[in-house]
Amino acid sequence: MITPFHLAIPVKDLSLTRKFYTQILGCSEGRSDTHWVDLDFFGHQVVLHQKDGFIPNSEKPKNSNPVDGHDVPIPHFGAVLVWEDWQSLKARLEADNTKFIIEPYNRFEGQPGEQATMFFEDPEGNALEFKAFKDISNLFKAN
Repeated sequence: MITPFHLAIPVKDLSLTRKFYTQILGCSEGRSDTHWVDLDFFGHQVVLHQKDGFIPNSEKPKNSNPVDGHDVPIPHFGAVLVWEDWQSLKARLEADNTKFIIEPYNRFEGQPGEQATMFFEDPEGNALEFKAFKDISNLFKAN
């Protein structure tokens, strides 16, 4: 069993960001208070903390690294999903007219690390990556 990670991120608009994570990404809520909410982020704990005066990442300069012909945003976080769950999330995001930083695509086709990946931002400008491996046992294998 993999133990869950914990990530706390600051947000300016808790209501809008909470709605995105629950209604678009499908995360369920755990404990909450007026200025924070725990989320079940695909089996991990992500906590949104409303911070007055916080400048969202959407208003800050962006950093990236070239990977596989794309400018991958850094920092970013996300989850590795089961192939079918990734396809379902992709469909939900497309139905919601999500603006992708990197459109959903498959990379390393036919290689041990074959995977589907996509990048987009939450309402606060936090970059998210979701991926799925054709064969999850290849998650850490080199190509």
